Amino acid sequence: MDEAAQRALLVELGASLFARGYSVGSAGNICVRLPDGFLMTPTNSSLGRLEAARLSKLDAAWNHVSGDRPSKEVFLHRAVLEARPEAGAVVHLHSTCATAISCLAAPGEDAPIPPLTPYFVMRVGRRLPVVPYHRPGDAAMEPAVRAAALGARAMLLANHGPVVSAATLADAVAAAEELEEAAKLALMLRGAGARVLSPAQVDDLLATFG
Repeated sequence: MDEAAQRALLVELGASLFARGYSVGSAGNICVRLPDGFLMTPTNSSLGRLEAARLSKLDAAWNHVSGDRPSKEVFLHRAVLEARPEAGAVVHLHSTCATAISCLAAPGEDAPIPPLTPYFVMRVGRRLPVVPYHRPGDAAMEPAVRAAALGARAMLLANHGPVVSAATLADAVAAAEELEEAAKLALMLRGAGARVLSPAQVDDLLATFG
């Protein structure tokens, strides 16, 4: 997919996430890897009102080269994409239920959402580390994000929200959506004694679907 198509898709999927309440106001940001750098949502932009020509472009060294000024959380995306060279995109949202879990889970926890459905395991994986709280835009978070990304496709920023990576932008958005639905189920079923997938069933899913 060329850069023009990536720009158009980012605008389309950002609007879809916003319209369905996965991001409100100017919350959340998205980054896509390009052959010569990265595309990112601009600072203080709404995912519902992005313009393809105004998306921030950064070079391979993460220097801003064109478009509007990038999100203040550039470091977050850099940490994930450098830790996961197979990933082509990162989606960071403030979706309600995943953010609620990020407020309930203890920093350092590794699996705050149980494996209730196969699709959660297939899209997100076995691990969902909780990164200790830092204020939004605090680059001191970068080492912790990088460490979490080395072993997991997705993470929760404590009291902040989810960060999800995948091979493509479409896959990252789908995984972020699945994470939000899994968080919703986890909250609905708290204390109900829900049946979860067994370790063997999780292993089978990961072996089959990666």
